[in-house]
Amino acid sequence: MTLRTARQDAIARISDLLHVESEYDFSVTPVPELFGSKVFNDKVMQERLPKAVYKSLKKTINDGKALDPTIADAVANAMKDWALELGATHYTHWFHPLTGLTAEKHDSFISPQEGFEAIMEFSGKELVKGEPDASSFPSGGSRATFEARGYTAWDATSPAFVRDTTLVIPTAFCSYTGEALDKKIPLLRSMDVLSTHALRILKIFGNNEATRVTTTVGPEQEYFCIDKNFFNLRQDLILTGRSLFGAKPPKGQESEDQYFGSIKPRILEFMKEVEAELWLLGVNAKTRHNEVAPSQYEIAPIYSTTNIAMDHNQLVMDVLKKTANKHGLACLLHEKPFKGVNGSGKHNNWSMSSNDGQNLLEPGDNPHNNAQFLVFLVATLRGVDKYGDLLRVAISNPGNDHRLGANEAPPAIISAFLGDQLNDIIEQLEKGPAKSSKPETFMELGVSTLPKFPKDTTDRNRTSPFAFTGNKFEFRAVPSSLSLGDPNCFLNTIVAEALDDIATELESKIKGGATVATAVSEVLTDNIKKHKRIVFNGDNYSDAWKQEAAKRGLPNFATLVDAMPALITKDKIALFEKYKVMSAKELESRYVITLEAYNKVINQEGQTTLDMGRRQILPACILYQGQIAESISETKDLLGADSVKEQLEHLKDVAGLNNQLKSKLDALEKALDHEDSDVLKHAEHFKSSVIPKMNEVREVADKLELIVDSAFWPLPTYSEMLFIV
Repeated sequence: MTLRTARQDAIARISDLLHVESEYDFSVTPVPELFGSKVFNDKVMQERLPKAVYKSLKKTINDGKALDPTIADAVANAMKDWALELGATHYTHWFHPLTGLTAEKHDSFISPQEGFEAIMEFSGKELVKGEPDASSFPSGGSRATFEARGYTAWDATSPAFVRDTTLVIPTAFCSYTGEALDKKIPLLRSMDVLSTHALRILKIFGNNEATRVTTTVGPEQEYFCIDKNFFNLRQDLILTGRSLFGAKPPKGQESEDQYFGSIKPRILEFMKEVEAELWLLGVNAKTRHNEVAPSQYEIAPIYSTTNIAMDHNQLVMDVLKKTANKHGLACLLHEKPFKGVNGSGKHNNWSMSSNDGQNLLEPGDNPHNNAQFLVFLVATLRGVDKYGDLLRVAISNPGNDHRLGANEAPPAIISAFLGDQLNDIIEQLEKGPAKSSKPETFMELGVSTLPKFPKDTTDRNRTSPFAFTGNKFEFRAVPSSLSLGDPNCFLNTIVAEALDDIATELESKIKGGATVATAVSEVLTDNIKKHKRIVFNGDNYSDAWKQEAAKRGLPNFATLVDAMPALITKDKIALFEKYKVMSAKELESRYVITLEAYNKVINQEGQTTLDMGRRQILPACILYQGQIAESISETKDLLGADSVKEQLEHLKDVAGLNNQLKSKLDALEKALDHEDSDVLKHAEHFKSSVIPKMNEVREVADKLELIVDSAFWPLPTYSEMLFIV
């Protein structure tokens, strides 16, 4: 089979899959009936648990009370019976190891009896605790290889569910010595400490009803979908998740005809099935649409409690990939799978809510008079300003280095956008009490049949990494493939510290005789003067902002390698240890794990570049060079030297680029031959030497793609992958 035939065959196979329909018919099974039907939710618990057991479990879920171990057997038995009715045969403790993915080990409910009989059993002990082998998960050197024992502990606040004949129990994962080996334990710790200090603020404002404050997140998940036939012909996409080669196509996203455009039938059927699968699992998927780049899409849920949002987002990513495969598609979650078009993020919409029904970042109609809101707003700004470098660490992975600061993604400089109304209030508070809020206005469209509607008090800033959007902050810098654990754990912790400090200041002033209003005004003014530098409402892409940010002293870490040392500085260790979110050992392990993962990823990308360059691209180009040389030679013999002058120039161009490609590949191989026991120094070598050499290889190969006959080019092109679906 020739190269041309392989690519044509891939395109031909696409037509066979254009009309694959979702297996769900919502006219037969309405969405309300479908939603949460495979979740051990509140309704199921009320129906199946004894009243006392139900009340005890709800105290754990709603109020953060310790789980009563005496109820575990009753819960386990009810959960097992319910799961068996849904066809489950196994159960698994599902957790979030430091790979950033999820992990699970399946055990059957079968308990053998005498006489070749079996019954289905599941105990409270099996529900509450599991013992997976922890030695093969990354620990960052915090544990020796022979220290294999690990424990999973039931996270009762995140509901269990049935999937693929398995009862899935969300859990946390720790070592034999009690250290967190996962993303969930530090997140849950950070949620507890934020709740503690947020309640202090509420009590200062006279609220004694609330007993818990939870952080909430609604993550908007961006992704690409391309035809699986093309994916299978791209070794780079298979092994690294991004295209290491690929010339700019004649059309990209510059026509601006993709965003919110009509969804192609094949993609719509895929989306319908994704949503149905998620609704079964209680994931409140709300929005679907085309994104800016061709073949790029977004799915967004309604917000939920942060640890549940993390569990749900991992389900979203898994369901996207598995369902895409059923529809002959490949879902790409890499932050930058295609050079020159928008990358993918996971916009982390974060807020705080009390269990008496308040969104603590809701400004209200007159935000300047809403002192409680202003305290929570300023506390958030204080945390982001003081620990901008930590938030940069939280959103670091190899893919995000390619995305940040390009094609609508926010830059690496962490700043906060407030908009006109709140910025005006902040400027007033800097000088003393705020006296006014910019009034609500109405949109006048000049058409009698169109309704008047209230205009938002601020525009949206798509270039800001941390933007206030009505009643929440949108942390837009989070990369698409990353677990929600670290960004929200770090954000919760830095805001908890700010709330702790502000509560202490307010309590001291009030104890000294100041009124609540006076104390709040003084504390807000002082904090705004110290931390106003973090607020920037302009164009975050502009060179002027980079210069201004440097003047303000805001950190600017262009890459993961530049950012990571900030994680283990004395002040960060002191912060996490003070609030018992992570120990120095746990922080250092994450530092090592992240850098080791970076080194592995870049090495894999470099080796894949070498393999594709030497075994696919260079041979194809040399074959093409030989054919045109032969053709030119035959023409010259027939028509003379003058007839092939321009053709010889083309041949020289191809031969010259082939020579360059061979030379660049050799240089990359030499750069990859490097070892260093210091994980940071090794990463710095990959950043400063290997990645530039990979880019040099790509630059030459992409030039060849534009001049080599497509019959010889071995890889599906950007035009094919992004537009044929």
